[in-house]
Amino acid sequence: MSKRNTLQRRHRILEQLNEAGEASVEQLARQFETSEVTIRKDLTAMESAGLLLRRHGGAIPVPREMVAEEAPSEVKRAIGRAAAALIPDHHRIVIDYGRTTAAMIPELDRKRGLVVMTNSLHVANALRELENEPTLLMTGGTWDPHFEAFQGRVAEQVLRGYDFDRAFIGADGIDLERGTCTFNEQIGLSRVMADVAREVVVLAESSKVGRRIPNLELPWGQVDTLVTDSGLQEEAQRKLESQGVRVIRAPL
Repeated sequence: MSKRNTLQRRHRILEQLNEAGEASVEQLARQFETSEVTIRKDLTAMESAGLLLRRHGGAIPVPREMVAEEAPSEVKRAIGRAAAALIPDHHRIVIDYGRTTAAMIPELDRKRGLVVMTNSLHVANALRELENEPTLLMTGGTWDPHFEAFQGRVAEQVLRGYDFDRAFIGADGIDLERGTCTFNEQIGLSRVMADVAREVVVLAESSKVGRRIPNLELPWGQVDTLVTDSGLQEEAQRKLESQGVRVIRAPL
């Protein structure tokens, strides 16, 4: 097959991933009438180029949280401000990895006596730059270079030795029926964060509401509050509130 046909096929694979959220090697091989070996080569090359992530038997798009940003968007900053407003002085909190959760860190400079645990080096480094630097705890565990965060059983065991007032967790998608969902297949740590916190706060842009991804992270029964932006539709808010979730819409 010519190089041009290979590029066309890879372009169409990328389009399909962005539309469907995932694709299997077997499915792609049937669709493009080629071998699974060829598809695996395509996915490997595309992952090396930073276009997708390989997952068991297939691939997913690169999550938005992994896309490099020089600074958080105004929407993320607004969500971060609203989330930080929930935190009083001397609170014990745990913060999951993610660009949206990290956007709340600058607002914590006004807080005193905080104890903060995180699995994210990005979050940890941002906390160390605060004038009112909190007591910082790291989960440790297995380093995931894709998500730039620690994961795995060691991190989960460390977390279970603590209790927190609030957990702040991001999401790649908000399934109005099921709960929060993610591209990350290692969802155990987020669930432990929810288990060891008295209140679970999810931070997510309104554009992620209705975005269904196969990996369910937190069912609505484990979520107390969703902090999003003013773009959230009223019907979506009613559905979320019917699940027992408090919805905070951050003004832009």
